[in-house]
Amino acid sequence: MSSTITNNTHTRNSWALWFCRIFVGVLFIFSGLIKANDPLGFSYKLEEYFEVFHTTFLNGLAVELAIFLCALEMFFGFALLIGAYSKKIAWGLLLLIVFFSFLTFYSAAFKVVQTCGCFGDAIVLTPWQSFSKDLVLFVLIIVIFINRDKIHPLFKNESAEKGIIIVATILSFGVGIYTYNFLPVIDFLPYKIGANIPDEMKTPPGAKADEYELTYHLKNKKTGETKVMTNAEYLKTAIWKDSNWQIMGEPESRLLKKGFSPKIVDLAISDAQGNDYTKELLSNPFYNVIIVAYNLDKTNAEAINKLNAITLDLAKNYNIRTVLLTSNSAQDADAFSKAHHLFSEVFYADAVPLKSMVRASPGVLLLKNGTIINKWHYHSVPTYDNIVKQYLNQE
Repeated sequence: MSSTITNNTHTRNSWALWFCRIFVGVLFIFSGLIKANDPLGFSYKLEEYFEVFHTTFLNGLAVELAIFLCALEMFFGFALLIGAYSKKIAWGLLLLIVFFSFLTFYSAAFKVVQTCGCFGDAIVLTPWQSFSKDLVLFVLIIVIFINRDKIHPLFKNESAEKGIIIVATILSFGVGIYTYNFLPVIDFLPYKIGANIPDEMKTPPGAKADEYELTYHLKNKKTGETKVMTNAEYLKTAIWKDSNWQIMGEPESRLLKKGFSPKIVDLAISDAQGNDYTKELLSNPFYNVIIVAYNLDKTNAEAINKLNAITLDLAKNYNIRTVLLTSNSAQDADAFSKAHHLFSEVFYADAVPLKSMVRASPGVLLLKNGTIINKWHYHSVPTYDNIVKQYLNQE
């Protein structure tokens, strides 16, 4: 009887351990893969954390760290599933989840980074949602850590296991390196191919707005009594009719329900004098080329020279308008333009939307009627002849 109970307990424990391994392993692979799809975007998130913790000296390594962390997550997840290096992986998972939990709790408690970037732009979580997710993972990883001696490799052949681990490592790093150099495989941002930018900036008629609750701090001029009331209570009790009650300070606002929000809310394009050109550039009924270089100091100079030659030929032969968008000052942009003999017009926008337009510096968008026909990393921009053949000769 006792032997049966022991066996049942052992079976339940074994199943529980396998559940934890599969859940944590798959989630780590998924999380790492989603972020590796857009390592440049993840590096921007890391820079936010560097700023919060006053470690901005690491900004120059943000991309490398982003690719490494994505690969590490995928590697840990895969190794956990096949039972390789169980003790080291258990320690690594524990240290990683403690670190992630601290970051997400700090972000939530002090409201410093509003999205953790755990799943890139594919699944956007609030700081408290991210922290809750990490707490669940922490519990599961504790189970794995306690039972790390009971995790055995699926592959008995040591050489085969090493070979699989090497392949997994190469793939883990390879995904991030590839997407960094040739754009994300899946674009989760609002400026994806086929998107119409003006439409993404609109709020449709009848769309629900955000719902807020106001809290008033009241004081009675006669008695000195104080009250705290929501806007609903304030109106329901009709206390506003009593002139003795005075609102103290500004009312506090709290978001109750999120309403409709356009996918693009922060794009405004202007010239050096501050004149708004957003509508003009996005309503062009003909093909036009947008070169995005959010930071000219970090823009590949050789690529700019190559693009300059292509766009000059497009303008001469097909009257294609080309503009360069940057967040640099007009003075810096003018110096850059003269240094590279830029043919394109230069316009200005905030760095945040420019970073979202295309994950490259420079990146290129081909627009028509505000619709993104195609977009390229500077490593994969087609030749002049290919652009003409694929797009212009189809007219």
